[in-house]
Amino acid sequence: MSDFHPLVSIVIPVYNGSNYMREAIDSALAQTYDNCEVLVINDGSTDNGETERIALSYGDKIRYFSKNNGGVATALNLGIREMRGEYFSWLSHDDVYLPKKVEAQVTTLRGLQDKESLVFCDITYINAKGEKLYSLHVPKEITKSPFCFLFESGGMHGCALLIPRTTLLAAGLFPEQFPTTQDYELWFTLGRMLPFVPCEGCYVLSRNHDEQGSVTIAHHQDEIIDLHKRNVESYFLYKGHELGSEEKALYHLLHQWIKAKNWTFIQNVFFSAPPMKNTWASVKFHILYAVGALRELSPDLRANAGHVKHIAKYFCRKIWK
Repeated sequence: MSDFHPLVSIVIPVYNGSNYMREAIDSALAQTYDNCEVLVINDGSTDNGETERIALSYGDKIRYFSKNNGGVATALNLGIREMRGEYFSWLSHDDVYLPKKVEAQVTTLRGLQDKESLVFCDITYINAKGEKLYSLHVPKEITKSPFCFLFESGGMHGCALLIPRTTLLAAGLFPEQFPTTQDYELWFTLGRMLPFVPCEGCYVLSRNHDEQGSVTIAHHQDEIIDLHKRNVESYFLYKGHELGSEEKALYHLLHQWIKAKNWTFIQNVFFSAPPMKNTWASVKFHILYAVGALRELSPDLRANAGHVKHIAKYFCRKIWK
């Protein structure tokens, strides 16, 4: 459809962002796609007004909102509620869009029959000085089952996405009760709601630095583990349907995480997974993952003796609970 020319809203949440935010705003305003708006959401910055002064210096080139501090999810949700566009594009205040980011993703959408699709691109990581570190390519396998792929690998960067606003509203927006995994939580939900479609090319520079929430907030890893615990039953239902049985899904997941040496997830997700709603399904599930763990881990048991202890504790807990 040559007349497909939707308004895209680039939402930039910022907290004490005087160090990098000007570069982010400039990159949003430099988009080659000519139907964008840029919203800057000041999440209660405490830098003597510097964040606000930078934002206001852009005048009517951007739409500026200020709110009390509540975390990035609250700032993003305000932006989604206030945006006028049909599609949402998140830009962290310390990241950068390359000029054709939005244009390339809208072009991808234009070629799709289903415009209620999430479009993603590749990203390049940079350091605090803007020097390239490495690039991340999201495998096209994610398109087969986005939720299962995200559960297995978590490989998705929020600033690389273009998302229909209607789907965000239907999903309930970013969950504000999770300070560091609000994006993972929403991606898991969206992975069950709409297609994920790749846009060829790398159009986002994501900055790694010591001030990021995932670095400075101590319970980030605990939130990720809890996210997987809450979704483990859904994973086995989806992946079991895809592979033919929940047992095959279990072995597949164990293989993925063992291959990645993700022992933390094996110990903390498998060995403390919540009971399922259906009692018999729950019993079957626990037997499957315990036997599966023994089978998959057996070559490594001598090198990872701690797993013997975890498996023994697991059986004792389930038998005498």
